Amino acid sequence: MLRFFVDYCCKEDTEMQIPTQKECFQYISQMEMMDHIVSHSIQVCRVALLLVDELNQGGIPISRNLVQAAALLHDITKTRSFKTNENHAATAGQWITSQGYPEVGAIVRQHVQLDTYSNSNIPTEVEVVNYADKRVLHDKIVPLSERMNYILIRYGQERPYRLRIRNVWKKTEGLERKIFNRISFAPQEVDQYANQHPFRHELCSHSLNRSSS
Repeated sequence: MLRFFVDYCCKEDTEMQIPTQKECFQYISQMEMMDHIVSHSIQVCRVALLLVDELNQGGIPISRNLVQAAALLHDITKTRSFKTNENHAATAGQWITSQGYPEVGAIVRQHVQLDTYSNSNIPTEVEVVNYADKRVLHDKIVPLSERMNYILIRYGQERPYRLRIRNVWKKTEGLERKIFNRISFAPQEVDQYANQHPFRHELCSHSLNRSSS
């Protein structure tokens, strides 16, 4: 019951402009995102919403709609970044903000690295999306260590980048503890619970509609 109250009646949702799931997939089509990036974004959304639903049930008032939109759109400029070499987290946040969704844009901008790693023991929307992205390698849910090791190998060839990635890794381990202190299952069980989550069928449906359009 609490889940639905937070989802539909949360004061913050009424004060924010948040794209619907359908609108998110329209933006994804508009930006011509590569299929594998779309698959990754859908999987990140599945993980994020699983965590949100668990946190909401535990009494943590996190906006499900805000998390859904930010998770689906977090890589909205990544396809073009392969040509432009732009910082896709920064430009994705800017692009989404320019569409009239500043709160969503602020979360998307921080999906690689948070502006602040808060000492508060209450998880927030931006932390959930940031963490969910670090649990998905391509379109597979993996342990945090596997995803971060992949990032380290791919992007940590130069020492400054390697040090930055290791710092983010350490901070994300703390974020994982913060989130799962409020959840009834363990980090290693995310894949199992995500596969049982009813939202996955809805996401698959939207993905199929996009492919056939």
